[in-house]
Amino acid sequence: MIYAFANPAPTAGADAAAQAAGEVSPVMAMIVQFAPLILLVVVFYFFLIRPQRKKDKENKMMLESLKVGDEICTIGGIVGKIVRIKDEKIYVETGLKEDKSVVLMERWAVRNVIKPISAD
Repeated sequence: MIYAFANPAPTAGADAAAQAAGEVSPVMAMIVQFAPLILLVVVFYFFLIRPQRKKDKENKMMLESLKVGDEICTIGGIVGKIVRIKDEKIYVETGLKEDKSVVLMERWAVRNVIKPISAD
């Protein structure tokens, strides 16, 4: 470590002589050294971060488009039909014809829409 500080900085002539002798410049050595790290970041972005952002965006759009009458499944596995929506709360009707009950849930608890109401 001390030798690195003790040696004077190489001159331009020394750099040209090193390149002529086939040695790699310090800048190229740094680029080659950090290339695997940069490649790893790029791979993580395209295989992990980007698909997760796309999935989050689709989920947000689904939650915003919930309507009364949609049949939904919650993250807890409850299946029912939306009967009322008020801000971030939804009222879900569950059960059979004679044993129906209404459950109050948060909007974020919806996993997916099983059967959306038709537009016609």
